[in-house]
Amino acid sequence: MKTRHLGRTGYTVSEIGFGAWGIGGAMWQGGDDDAALAALAAAFDLGVNFVDTALAYGDGHSEKLVGRAVAQRRETIVVASKIPPEDRVWPALPGTTLASVYSADYVKRCAETSAANLGRPVDVLQFHVWRDEWLAESEWKKVERVLSSLIATGTVRHVGISNTEHDPLSALEAVRHCDLIEVLQVIYNIFDQQPEDALLPACAERRVGVIVRVPLDEGGLTGRVKPGVTFPAGDWRHRYFRGDRPAQVAARVEAFRPALLKEARTLTEGALRFCLSHDAVGTVIAGMRTAEHARENCAVADGRRLSPGLLKELKKHAWPRNFYG
Repeated sequence: MKTRHLGRTGYTVSEIGFGAWGIGGAMWQGGDDDAALAALAAAFDLGVNFVDTALAYGDGHSEKLVGRAVAQRRETIVVASKIPPEDRVWPALPGTTLASVYSADYVKRCAETSAANLGRPVDVLQFHVWRDEWLAESEWKKVERVLSSLIATGTVRHVGISNTEHDPLSALEAVRHCDLIEVLQVIYNIFDQQPEDALLPACAERRVGVIVRVPLDEGGLTGRVKPGVTFPAGDWRHRYFRGDRPAQVAARVEAFRPALLKEARTLTEGALRFCLSHDAVGTVIAGMRTAEHARENCAVADGRRLSPGLLKELKKHAWPRNFYG
């Protein structure tokens, strides 16, 4: 397992991290706690030392599972979590004030709850939604003081932002001008290459650690989403891949499949290598609900990047769109 520096946090993290949304149990169907714990153990055995979870994933259930798994290990595991917006609206709508979703008191309560769920400090505490205009609100100064206090007491170690879906400019000012923000989590994959334009260069310049999320487009880039595929009504992918979206995704994937498979055994491998081919990226979090998922994903972290020629070819297959809407 190759490692990289996570910006200026001082952490050295595995190139592949464990995305723990899927083990929360609320919005992803077909898993169970025993399988989740086995997947975490398998990932740690393979060298993964970074886990990303959130208080909103199963109302803290994901955090508790991660805490149980980490407590069994002797090696250092870096754990990131996120504060949900108090109104539970993702992403934050225009006109939303910081005080209405992230008041200082609310931030403090959530941070302490996450640390209690994990049974340890939160290594990277992220805002689960963000709007750059919040930096100008008077409430931001209060939030900064609370976060500084949480860091001083050891409840939290570093602060970050989980960037708005498919809007890489939504946290650009925070990256450029806010010293408190040391980590940024962003959607970046073969379909959504927008962060390359301004956000990733800004992160590199400011030494802000980059966590790549949705590297497989919620499964779309694996080749397993085909025309006619369905998901259970309780599974959030039932909505994400609704209507003719599976057919659209499959057609786009088939268009680049031959080129990508020249440098990867599977589409999943190629999609992960695409993300790791950018110098600004610190770690790529992939969902791993089983030990088999862990083995498949971790095999990619061998340091080999896609060739410049293939990366140039894949630019033609960028497909910015928002299926979360």
